[in-house]
This record gives sequence, C-alpha cells and structure tokens, in this order.
Amino acid sequence: MDRSEQGLLRTPTVPEEGEDVAATLSATETLSEEEQEELRRELAKVEEEIQTLSQVLAAKEKHLAEIKRKLGISSLQELKQNIAKGWQDVTATSAYKKTSETLSQAGQKASAALSSVGSVITRKLEDVKNSPTFKSFEEKVENLKASTK
Repeated sequence: MDRSEQGLLRTPTVPEEGEDVAATLSATETLSEEEQEELRRELAKVEEEIQTLSQVLAAKEKHLAEIKRKLGISSLQELKQNIAKGWQDVTATSAYKKTSETLSQAGQKASAALSSVGSVITRKLEDVKNSPTFKSFEEKVENLKASTK
C-alpha cells in the first residue's frame, strides 16, 4: 500500500476549538497506521464508556426521583431547602460577617449622631423658651387669654 492509498483509509481528525488545522493534519501524518488504529480503538472504547455512564446516570436520576416521590419531597420543598442552605452558606462567609459588622457599627454611629442632633435641638428649644423675647411673648399670650375670659 503506498502513501496515497493510506491517506484514503485514514479517518480525518477534527481539530479542537482554537487548534490549528495544519498542525492537526501534520500530527496525524506522523502517526503510523498501527498507532492510528490503536487510537481509533481507544476512542471507540471511551465513547462506549461515556454512553454506559450516561445510561447509569439516567437510571440513578430516575431512582432518585422515585425515592423523593415516595418520601413526599416536592420540587418546592427542595427549592426551599436549597435557598435556606444557600443563605446559611452566605451568612457563614467572612465577607458577610465583615459586612454585617460594618453595617452594625454604621447603624450605631448613625443612631448616636441622631441622638446628638436631638439633644442639640432640645437644648436650643429650651434656650429659646428661656429667652427674654419668648418670655415676653408668653406673658402677652397669657394676658390675652386672661382678657378674653
């Protein structure tokens, strides 16, 4: 068999994404006929194993669904459990703890600042109430009330 006849018997290889077609062809040309045949057998074996594993996985998934049905586990219950577990996982992270702590401290500082502002306003209102102008106004209001009786 000459080289041109061997080329006709070869199964063309499909390059992987991003792989150079010329590099793939030259790699195939450097393999002997025996090496290519061995690789074809290995390829068939791996494809068969993948098919078997897919069938086993499908059977296991069917069995899982049957067990869940018998236990009365619904998709909604699973979703609730997954959300609860996800939230638990989130709250266990250091980023969440640090953020929570920071927000707590910010809340405490904001509360203290508002309390301080409230104290200042109260003090200012007391100052206004004790001012001579307010006392004079208060007296006039009292006199007006007394005169209208």
